[in-house]
Amino acid sequence: MIPKLRFKDDNGNDFPAWNTTVRLEEISAFITKGATPTTYGFEWQVKGIHFFRNNCIKNNVFVYGDFSYISEEANEFLKRSEIRGDDIVIAITGDIGKVGLVPGKIKKANINQHLARIRIIKNAIPYFVYSYLCSNEIQQNYKKIKTGLSMAQLSLNQIRKTKIPVVSIMEQRKIAEFLMTIDQVIEIKKKTVIAWEERKKGVMEKLFCQKIRFKTDEKSEFPEWREKQFGEIISEFKEKTEIENEDTLLSCAINGIFLNSELFGHQRGQSNIGYLKIKKGTLVLSTQNLHLGNVNVNMRFEHGIISPAYKTYNIVGCSVEYMNQWIKWDTTKRFFYNATTVGASGCRRNVDWNLLYSQKIDVPCPEEQEKIVECLSALDDVVEKQKETLCAWENLKDGLLQQVFI
Repeated sequence: MIPKLRFKDDNGNDFPAWNTTVRLEEISAFITKGATPTTYGFEWQVKGIHFFRNNCIKNNVFVYGDFSYISEEANEFLKRSEIRGDDIVIAITGDIGKVGLVPGKIKKANINQHLARIRIIKNAIPYFVYSYLCSNEIQQNYKKIKTGLSMAQLSLNQIRKTKIPVVSIMEQRKIAEFLMTIDQVIEIKKKTVIAWEERKKGVMEKLFCQKIRFKTDEKSEFPEWREKQFGEIISEFKEKTEIENEDTLLSCAINGIFLNSELFGHQRGQSNIGYLKIKKGTLVLSTQNLHLGNVNVNMRFEHGIISPAYKTYNIVGCSVEYMNQWIKWDTTKRFFYNATTVGASGCRRNVDWNLLYSQKIDVPCPEEQEKIVECLSALDDVVEKQKETLCAWENLKDGLLQQVFI
């Protein structure tokens, strides 16, 4: 291995060449995976020892995820898979190979069976090994592995046999310090994005609750907001596709699922007959899980198609841009949840459409709607720019990883 980016020692001399490798198991404690505590009769706790699942890793960063708590007794029973700060965790099912470095502030925790634990104990710095496992070469190698029948799986033996370059501790330290500096900048950028997102939430709360009101350009008061039924705001339309693989639609087709205000693409070659046509500004409501917030306004595509598991509406009682901002308000989730009822099975909530259409909302006049949209759109622009800056730093680190480990 001959890295493109090399460091020198404190005297300006070259470090030794990277001519040899070792198996990961040779520099680690026994590499093992976790288990589910309830399998062995242990109950989840309100407080206690952190217990992590494989969603504790996102984009090769440890992010805690949907963690639970277990008792000291359960953790002692599962001692073999206990983790602590500077341990490396790696996904062995699902999105295999994604890797995270456990934060130093975690003194004792545990993991489930979808994660493996790597604890570096000799001849290597944990951050260096973690960074190498994040490199494109290792990540691509892991992605090629398909040992599971129903899903991709990475075996513990495959992890143990992973080859790690033998690098002097001094150079490892310089590499780690360099990359950790980039990590610190990325962490600051992430906090900046979150801060701006929280600012926007706070502004939305004040605007939609009318704690803050705009004035006209002449500094006079706008009219009081009018109470309307939701059914007055929207007008349902349903236009189904009749042509298989209709080109004008598939060029920007969308299909059925909304996540984080984004639209997932329709798969080419998949039949689209019976799908609903939509255009820019169409409001889409899920007929199956409205209580989960599957509500959106198509602001991205001039036209497209969507699964018939959704209802499509023209927005007639307010501006499209205002509706697009209103549905992003946290309180709006409760608005739609209140239009659902528990089904006969008791485990699924169904949409009560009459209840939804009759629910009341306060709507400002068009001129005040425009000012609200301008304010919130300006905040959206700031958030988007901060996200772009964050993305640029993350891409920079990815590029540096490839130069350090190529």
